[in-house]
Amino acid sequence: MSTWPGKFVIGITGNIGTGKSVVRKMLEHLGAYGIDADALGHRAIAKGAPGYQPVVDTFGQWILAPNGEIDRRKLGRLAFADPEIMRQLETIIHPLVGQAVDWLVRRSPKQVIAIEAIKLLESDLRKHCDSIWVVAAPPEAQLARLLKKRGMNRAEAEQRIKAQGSPGAKIAAADVVIYNDGSFEKTWEQVKKAWKLVVPQKAEGTRPITLAVQRAEALKGEPHTATVPLKVKKAGPKQAGEIAAFLSRIRGQTVSRADVLAAFGEKAYLLLYRGDEVVGLLGWQVENLVSRINEFHLADAVPLTAAAPLMLTEMERGSKELQCEAALLFVPPAMAQQTALWKQLGYTPRKPENLGMRAWQEAARESQPPDTVLLFKQLRQDRVLQPL
Repeated sequence: MSTWPGKFVIGITGNIGTGKSVVRKMLEHLGAYGIDADALGHRAIAKGAPGYQPVVDTFGQWILAPNGEIDRRKLGRLAFADPEIMRQLETIIHPLVGQAVDWLVRRSPKQVIAIEAIKLLESDLRKHCDSIWVVAAPPEAQLARLLKKRGMNRAEAEQRIKAQGSPGAKIAAADVVIYNDGSFEKTWEQVKKAWKLVVPQKAEGTRPITLAVQRAEALKGEPHTATVPLKVKKAGPKQAGEIAAFLSRIRGQTVSRADVLAAFGEKAYLLLYRGDEVVGLLGWQVENLVSRINEFHLADAVPLTAAAPLMLTEMERGSKELQCEAALLFVPPAMAQQTALWKQLGYTPRKPENLGMRAWQEAARESQPPDTVLLFKQLRQDRVLQPL
């Protein structure tokens, strides 16, 4: 029985670069509420968060960047080189992360919770989990991921991998081991099988969402006589073929089913249907309590004023279930010119540097595709990690 009545908690851990986040995303596709405890640890030491001053007091002003924020790469190099410094840092961060996780779990409507944490077994989070899942990968795959996705140099990546030791101890503590060798389909099959065996009941929130929306004239307050029969459905890996066919048509170049399956390791998709035909797609991901919408495509015959309210309302509903603080929508400049529409939907154009919180700024810089305009909407006012 977990700490949280009515919740079944899966703890996901594994060494750096094994693909823990991919497994968490897969569990989210199956209906779980995912929490990235490591990202919460980063937020806990941001300027204005409760861990900021204790870290500065412990390790000194030299770890600060010119903007006054803690330079996490500098701090990380220090901590991974000295186990005692790592212990001191974890003493500050782990209790704060535990408080944030508790806050999120208690507010989530989902029955199944998936908590990703690299130090899950070494922290108090372990005792709150009903099932421990360990993600393992070949060392060469770990190294490649750190070089490509984290932007580390080879020496830094090898130091991080070496600092965590053999994965054997983690595997020995696991209820489920997922071997992630880089093939999404193989990993997905393992996760689905484990879900069926381990999770006591299927989580809610996987049924299609069917809606109708008024024509564009209705949004403008003009008379209307009919409705556009549009339906929004949350897509899963089963719809990878449909997504690939639609993207190939929109982009004018071939997108394979394998390409889409690989993308499911990072994001979710909403599909817009007219009848049985896919006429729109929204690709989004939630990381660090921020929704990032970096794919928004419509067939030529679908008016933006009809599709945008429908798709964004469903995205925001899902984002609020995931406790998101803000939504970042990246659109082409021509689409951004529909200022009346975006204003009515609550989105305003922003530059990343003008977003209030560091987590929002980092999310925008990490996610913004080239030649797009950032539209911002705050989804809730309260923050998970308030200053003490």
